[in-house]
Order: sequence, then structure tokens, then C-alpha cells
Amino acid sequence: MFEEFYSTSGQGGDKQNSMSINFYRWEDTDSAVKTRVMRRSQAEIDGVVKIVEPVIADVKLRGDAALIDYTKKFDKADLTEIKVTKAEFDHAENTLDEALKSAIAHCVRNVRTFHEAQMSRVEKPWMVEIEPGVFAGEQVNALESVGLYVPRGKGAFPSALYMLAVPAKIAGVRNIVVVTPPRPDGLADDATLYTARLCGVENVYKVGGAQAIAALAYGTQSVPQVKKVLGPGSPYVAAAKRICSVIMDPGMPAGPSESIILADESADPENTCRDLLNEAEHGEDSAALLVTHDETLARFVQKNLAAIISELPQPHRGICEKVMANYGGIILTKSLEDSIDFTNEYAPEHLHLKVKNAQDVVPRLRHAGEILIGEYTPSSLGNYAIGVNHVLPTGGWAHSCSCTSVWDFLKRTSISRCTKEGFEALKPTVLTLTNYEGFPAHGDVLRKRNTDLP
Repeated sequence: MFEEFYSTSGQGGDKQNSMSINFYRWEDTDSAVKTRVMRRSQAEIDGVVKIVEPVIADVKLRGDAALIDYTKKFDKADLTEIKVTKAEFDHAENTLDEALKSAIAHCVRNVRTFHEAQMSRVEKPWMVEIEPGVFAGEQVNALESVGLYVPRGKGAFPSALYMLAVPAKIAGVRNIVVVTPPRPDGLADDATLYTARLCGVENVYKVGGAQAIAALAYGTQSVPQVKKVLGPGSPYVAAAKRICSVIMDPGMPAGPSESIILADESADPENTCRDLLNEAEHGEDSAALLVTHDETLARFVQKNLAAIISELPQPHRGICEKVMANYGGIILTKSLEDSIDFTNEYAPEHLHLKVKNAQDVVPRLRHAGEILIGEYTPSSLGNYAIGVNHVLPTGGWAHSCSCTSVWDFLKRTSISRCTKEGFEALKPTVLTLTNYEGFPAHGDVLRKRNTDLP
């Protein structure tokens, strides 16, 4: 069953602020509606792939000239130079408000502390003796080059930069390239440039959208080609990553924002309304769901959310209204167990857990980009300053992808070594298999090998 609640003057609301809020009694919801809720904005990404394909091809063919043309078309900026200059870095640092600088520095410290702790758990090269004379292990190396996408369209997001640049630097990536859309005046966002310098990143390019992903994938006269790209973006960016995956690692899917507030009767109702809007305000293609088996809480949010949204300034008020009528809303389940099952199937980017005995519930939540526990851990803190990374898998990819970490900038190489004793011990076993699989050269490597060596 699918319900819509309209906040009207007769219901204690304001007709001027009337809006629809999706309300799903999940056990009775039609299967097609369930599929749409689970799919969220991935359908939009599918739809823009064909729009993005010619942009990718054009950047591949014309390089910088295409980037300049698309920047003028989409960002309304006339670029004379794509790469950010030292003078632009200096201007940004000198212009930026000191309080904002201090806030960014505080967040960077916490993010660095967290990711340094991750790096301390990365094992040095190691080997174990599998059997006498047979040794196997691994060594870990940093990626040679990565591109970091920092979106700007609906605002400026220096937090996205430090969430990506800090672990990349800690991991030891040599070549870090940042792309970010310019302002209409042709300059990059001041706070983003200040953050880049604070993180030790100098190669910043004023280009965004699908064309930026294409530039990182194929390289242009100005933008260097990289092996992997990470960072959140619009459906156009997500589609470009999908297309360019034939030539580079597109990183985890990090598309439009999404969240689940998983709550029971212990959750504060008004806090829950506001928590629901945390990720909703990112964009009309965001998904923000309250999942609860407590109908009292569900109805409170249904009744009061419109008034709380009306407190927001535009365009965020309009964005949240669209989200609640589109990919967001309230999921009413029969039990906490059903809420957990729904959440695991949905695999949200952000999961805010507000239930009694949360420590017992956390191990049962197997698929989420992050889990924030309790009333004092709202998404805002995780998004900026706790230290955990806010670049997380979206679109259900939390089923198989992890939160961004130093491991996104590292790779493992297996290493092995056999002594003569180990060689002779494994030789008959491997010969049996090479004979069965029909690889005579594999077998000759063993049968005809000169073993009179030191």
C-alpha cells in the first residue's frame, strides 16, 4: 500500500507549504513500487549514458579545446588556463575567512588521524612457509596516479577534497590530480584550493562534469591521464565513470546521496525529522528514508516534516520537498527485524541507527557505507569532522564495496619463492595438473628444468 500525506491547513499545516511525503506500509507495497524505491536514482544514471557518450568521445578527440568549450557551455566560465596557478592558490588562501580555515584544518586533522590509524594496520611485506621450501606472501604498493573529483554544482565542497586527498597522501600516491568545476568567473572555489594546499596537493584543474572524467581517463594537453578516479558526482559524472571504466578504474560508485534513518520508539521524533533531511538536501536525485516499525514515530514525522522543511531556505526547501515526493519518505515495517532486513537489502550509503541496544543491532547490519550510532552522531558530524570518510558507495553498491580508505589508494602484489626442496615437492603434483589441462609447455618447465643450481 502506498500513501501520500498532504500538509494542509485542515491538518494543522500551511497550505502555502503543502507537500507530499511518500509513506509506504512496506508489507503491502506493490512490487513495482518496491523495485523503484530500491533502484533509487540509478535509473537516471542509466538514462544519461547516451547523453554522456559523445562528450567522452569529443574530449578524447579534441582534448583541452573540448574542455574549454564544455566549461563555457555548462559552467558559464571562460577559461584561459585549465590548471590552477600558484597565484590562484595564494589568492584563495589570503581571501578565505580565518574561521573557515580553522574549521577545515580541524576536520583535516581528524580525518588524517583516522586514516593514519588505518595505514598503521596495513601489513608490511610478509611471507609464510606454506610447506617446507615453499614460501608465499604479499607486498603493498601505492597506486601511481589517481584523479580526485570534487563536485561544485549546487555549492562548494572542500570536505570532499580532504576526504579524498588525505588518504591518498597517507597511502603514498605520487601523482594526485584534482578536477573541480570553476565558478562563472573562471576561478576554482577558494576553500577547495585552500584545502588542496593544506593536504599537499598542487595539481588542480578547473573542469568538472563528464568532460572532467574523460580528461582523467584519456589525458589532454593539460590534464594528465590517471589510473583511477574517485569522488562523488552527478548522474552525468557517474555515467562517465561507467563509460570510462574500459580504460581506467572508476573507483567505487559514488553517485547521488542516500541515507536511511533506522529507528525505533526510543528515537527523538523531532531530531529524526531533521536527520532525515541531512542527506536529502544534497539534490533532487537524493534518497532519504526513515525506516521504522514504530507507527507513532512514523506518523509524527509524516505530520511534522513539512513544517520543518519549510524552515529551510531555498533552494534547499524545494530540493527536500522533491526528495520526499520522489526517492525519499517513510518505510513502516512490522518489526525491528523487518527494518534490519530492508536496510540490508537497500545497502544505504549512510545509515543512522537510533534504536535501543544499538550495540546488539550493529553486527546484524551487514551492508552500509557507514553506520552512525545514536542521537549524538548525526550524519553532519560524519560528513565533516569525526574522521571517518564520507565518500561512500551508493546505489546499493555497499553490498560489495567499502567506505573510502587508504586501501582505495593501495594495491597488493603476491610474492612467492621456492627452494630446491620445495620445487621437488610440488613438481609431481603440478605435472599431474598440467597434463590434465593440456599445457605441455607448463610441464616442460618442470620436467626439463636444470636443477643443478645453487
